[in-house]
Amino acid sequence: MRVNFAHIRERSTTGGWIDFAVFDANSTDRTDRGRAEVLRDLTVMARASGYKVDKSALVYDENGQLKSYGASDIVEYLSDSGIPRWTHYLDT
Repeated sequence: MRVNFAHIRERSTTGGWIDFAVFDANSTDRTDRGRAEVLRDLTVMARASGYKVDKSALVYDENGQLKSYGASDIVEYLSDSGIPRWTHYLDT
């Protein structure tokens, strides 16, 4: 299965840089526990593929609405700036 993701580098609130990934994915059971497992697995895969990922989040459709799950500051960033363009993909 192919999962789209965006790899983003932004200034953090402390003045440094943060590298993060936003994955276009959800768990099959649609629970927070399942989402945590999917997010962990995708983050590990992205890092193993050579991407620097300090934090990450999932973006998914739930009843016609886009939702996000993951690091709270990344989820807040997404709610403010919207869903990014997908820049890469992983084959799972």
